[in-house]
Formats: sequence, C-alpha cells, structure tokens
Amino acid sequence: MPELSPRRRLLVLAICCMSLLLVSLDNTVLNVALPSLQKELHASTSGLQWTIDAYTLVLASLLMLAGSTADRIGRRRVFTAGLVVFTLGSLLCSLAPNLDALVAFRMVQAVGGSMLNPVAMSIITNTFTDPRERARAIGAWGAVVGLSMAAGPLVGGLLVDSVGWRSIFWINLPVGLAALVLTLRFVPESRAPKARRADPVGQLLVIALFGSLTYAIIEAPHAPLSATAPFGALALGSLIALLRYESRRREPLIDLRFFRSAPFSGATVIAVSAFASLGGFLFLSTLYLQNVRGLSALEAGLWMLPMALPTFLCAPLSGRLVGNRGPRLPLLIAGGAMTAAGLLFALFEAETSNATLVAGYVLFGVGFGFVNAPITNTAVSGMPRAQAGVASAVASTSRQLGQALGVAVIGAVLAAGVGSSSYAERFVQASRPGWWILTACGLAVLVVGAATSGRWARATARRTAERLEEAEIREAAGADA
Repeated sequence: MPELSPRRRLLVLAICCMSLLLVSLDNTVLNVALPSLQKELHASTSGLQWTIDAYTLVLASLLMLAGSTADRIGRRRVFTAGLVVFTLGSLLCSLAPNLDALVAFRMVQAVGGSMLNPVAMSIITNTFTDPRERARAIGAWGAVVGLSMAAGPLVGGLLVDSVGWRSIFWINLPVGLAALVLTLRFVPESRAPKARRADPVGQLLVIALFGSLTYAIIEAPHAPLSATAPFGALALGSLIALLRYESRRREPLIDLRFFRSAPFSGATVIAVSAFASLGGFLFLSTLYLQNVRGLSALEAGLWMLPMALPTFLCAPLSGRLVGNRGPRLPLLIAGGAMTAAGLLFALFEAETSNATLVAGYVLFGVGFGFVNAPITNTAVSGMPRAQAGVASAVASTSRQLGQALGVAVIGAVLAAGVGSSSYAERFVQASRPGWWILTACGLAVLVVGAATSGRWARATARRTAERLEEAEIREAAGADA
C-alpha cells in the first residue's frame, strides 16, 4: 500500500468506520425490535435467538476466510464486495414474509458483513503504521461501536414505533451505498506480500463447530436430550478434528502458532467473554424493558442510553491509553466495571429499581467502552504486517462467536426458567442465573487481562512474531528454490 497523506489516512479510517457502523448498528437496532418481531411473527424465545445468532454465527464462521482472502486477492476488492452483499441482504430482510425468511436473509447480510470488519481492520493496520497512530485509530474505530449502541436503540425505537420493524433495515441502504462510492474513490488496493492458499477443510470444520454448538445450546430447553446430544458430539468432534488438521497444514485457516503469544491468546479469550456479556446483556435488557415493564421500543431505547453513552465516550479514551501506556489499565477498568455491573443485577436485582438499573447500565457501558481497543490492538500489534488480515479476523471471529454464545446461553437459561409461568412474574427470577453468567464473563476479562498484559506476556508476543517472520522467510526461500 502506498504511503498516504495524513488527510487521506483519516478519510480511509472514516470509510472503514462506516462499515463497522453498518454491521454493529444492525445488531443494536434489531435488539430493540425483538418484542415487535415476537408479536408480529409469533416467534418463540428460541426464534428470537436465531434472528440474532444466524447473523453472528455466519459472521464468525466466515471472518477468517474473508481476512485471508482479502490478503490474497486484494483488500479493497473484498471490502467492496462485502458492501454490495450486505446492502442487498438488508433490502431482503426488510421484505421478509416470515421468521424463517428473515433468518435466511440475515445470513445473507452476514456473508457481506464477514467481508467488512476484518478487512477494514486490516486496511487500518496497513494504513496507520506508527504504533501510537494505529492505537488511536483503533480507539476511534471502537468508538463507532459506542455510537451504534447510542444511536441504535433510539433510531430503532423511533422506527419501530412509527413505521414498523421492517424499517430498521432501510437505514443500511443509504449508508451502504455511500460507503461503496467512497471506497471505490479513495481506498487504495493492498495485498499481503505472500498469498495464503484457501483452506476449505478447515472452513467446513469451523462452520460445523460453531453451528452445531450454538444449535445444541439454543434448542436444549425445548428439545429432548436425544435430539441435541448429537449436535454437542458433532461440535466436540469438529473441534478435535480442527485442531489436529490445522496444526499439520502449511497454510492453515487458523494459524495455531498465533496462540503461542500470551497477549494474542488473552485477547481471544477476552473478546469471547466481553462480547458474550454484551450479547446476553442486550438480550435480557430489551426483553425486560418492553415485555416486563411494558415500555415502547423508543422508551426502551432511551432507557439504554446510560449504557450506550459511556461506551461511546470511553472507547477513544481507551485507544489513547493503549497507545500511551499499553493495554493493561484499560483491560483492568473494563473487567472491573463489567463484573460490578453483573453483580448489581445478580445480587441486588438491579432491574427492579430505577437507580440501580441506571447504575448497572452505566457500569456496563464504561466496561465495554474500555475493552474493544485493547482487544484489537493486542491482536494485530504483535503480528507481522503481512498477517494483519488473518490476525484481525481471529479477533473479529472471537467477538462474533462470543456474542452468538452469549445470546444462545442466556436465552436458553431464560427459556428454561420462565417455562409456562407468567412471563412478567417469572422473568426477574428466571434471569438471575443469566446475570451470574455475565458476571463470570466480566471477571474473565479482568483476570485474563491482568494475566496476559505483563512483561512476560509481551516477551512471548515478541518471540512469536520473530518465529513467524523467520518461518515466512524460510518458506519464501524454499518456494524460490
């Protein structure tokens, strides 16, 4: 990629942030629309889970493929294709006649989305080569997640109350088209110096692992053990086969050598935990505010602002801290705040009091605002630039897998607890185990963040990067010979 002027670099960052806004706004907007979907399409709790998880699962399954493909055939080319497919999928979602069609069209959206976030992060990594500039750029990138959380509930609530849930997909159309035009005009093409070959077997094993695991969790409260156990066994078998196959492959879909770096492994665990907490938090909060408190979609969106605004404000601050002092402090703040938020709900039933509800939302928003920048920066900063697409795709995959598992697990716990009793009467008690799970996720962010951000961890990252670069040189020399 040619060296760009500071002004052009900022423009490229803005275009990449538009793609993130598309993908993340879609999830926050849809969460507010869940009760309306439930009524109009007669959806069960598991049906609501699938409208979210069909999207996040396809994203998680294809992100690494998209990242490596972009490194191979061109990042701008893949990014442009992703914008086209995502925008088309949004149009189809707005026309869905029933729940099954909506789930299918959400999967089309996700195919496009898988070509956006990891590729955009790879573009940012190769555009901002100075570590401090890159950390600040990633902080701005993370702030877009906060912006989507702030704008999503409000915009979604307004659209659902005034026009209907289908209109939430219309907002993707102008943003997607604008991002497409700007990408073609201003984003330069770039590729990795050495192309990685496709790994269809690894890709199929990833799809089998993620899909079967999520299906077993979501359907467990509604189906007999004999119906879900085979999917659990398939998930375990797929995991074992994936680890064995990828460790022997010369150019794997998932380079297991990355995980020799303690910060990279820690970032993966933190991403899964933090986004599982986010998925479960939004799922529980939306259903509680609308189905138990009886609020409209717009009122529910306003109630979620104390969570969204701190995320928006803290994300760029986290990026600056990572750039100046490293990821340790942001991760400790994130883990502590998310754990405290979970405990408020798990121990003190925070949702039953307005004051504690707002306090819980603010704490979670602060925690989530601080967690995104150190995840992304840690995932890509210790890796060779040629592998930026794959490394950032692993981080993005961890986020989406975490969110899918959070919705699946929390929804399953809620469905099992509510049963056939009065929904409103049983909701608070039925959600208690879910809040304990989210507390454990916050604690995982705190503990793993503290353990993998010290000097010894950074030393493992340096050794891993050196070994990867040496391996690349040897492989290139062998190919030339």
